[in-house]
Amino acid sequence: MNERLADTRNRPLRDLRLSVTDRCNFRCTYCMPREVFGADFRFLPREELLTFEEITRLAGIFAGLGVEKIRLTGGEPLLRRNLPTLVAMLAAVPGIRDLTLTTNGSLLAAQAGALRAAGLHRVTVSLDSLDDDVFAAMNDVGFPVARVLAGIEAARAAGFRPLKINMVVKRGVNEDSILPMARQFRGADFALRFIEYMDVGNTNGWRMNDVVPAAEIIARIAAEMPLETVPQSYRGEVARRYRHVAGGGEIGVISSVTEPFCGDCTRARVSSEGRLYTCLFATDGTDLRALLRGGAGDRAIAEAITRVWRGRGDRYSELRSANTTALPKVEMSRIGG
Repeated sequence: MNERLADTRNRPLRDLRLSVTDRCNFRCTYCMPREVFGADFRFLPREELLTFEEITRLAGIFAGLGVEKIRLTGGEPLLRRNLPTLVAMLAAVPGIRDLTLTTNGSLLAAQAGALRAAGLHRVTVSLDSLDDDVFAAMNDVGFPVARVLAGIEAARAAGFRPLKINMVVKRGVNEDSILPMARQFRGADFALRFIEYMDVGNTNGWRMNDVVPAAEIIARIAAEMPLETVPQSYRGEVARRYRHVAGGGEIGVISSVTEPFCGDCTRARVSSEGRLYTCLFATDGTDLRALLRGGAGDRAIAEAITRVWRGRGDRYSELRSANTTALPKVEMSRIGG
């Protein structure tokens, strides 16, 4: 581990989010709205995606620079064929202590056991409501809640505990689902996360008026289920965490809009075609695939990553304004959440 690798704000490189596909079977309005990602949208052809071997090689290089945690994202990562094979390859990379995956849960019931057997440590499932009408309106493909819940149960049965559940909250759309979600996933087997609606990418029509602040979310829940704070467990933890006073698991809020946490961000992101991004709201990335396929050695690639990270000064959420929200940012479907 390279303890000296830090950016211009002295933030270490510890977390890597690896997108394995830019495709998704949902058309969530806050991520891949149908009017943009329709039938004619051109997704990446297979040959432009990083291979499993290229992904694993990059993971090893990042681990040598201090990365300890890898999260597999998309698009919807379970659409990538033979994903448990990649999980097994990444689980064998020295230095990686936490190997996780974020999914919409639609394909999880069929794959949870294989992912666990391959060495995946944790799973996060995105679920924005327990109400079928609300959920269908948000995923925009009519996908039923029951099938996501079946995936959650399969993951729990496979041994993924606690299982993290993410809910993006949008004003006027699903804030009435906050309390039902808190009731449903109250228990030691779950960690529920509420995420403020963010201005990621250029296509989701974000407005500040659509944001339900984290403080309001916590107040709603605490009025029915008293909460107490949980101390931060590591630098770079993005959620403010709470436990139920009466017992029964924890919840958290991710408040990058109303309470930015840029100062402790330790995450790098690599898109499915191999571009390195140093911020969720980045406008451009660095092409690592060209190095991988151009014959560069591991040391040369590590030096390229080091140069990018040491020059990193990102603090988008701290600077958010009418000017920054209008910037041509990379879409979340390319780099994960």
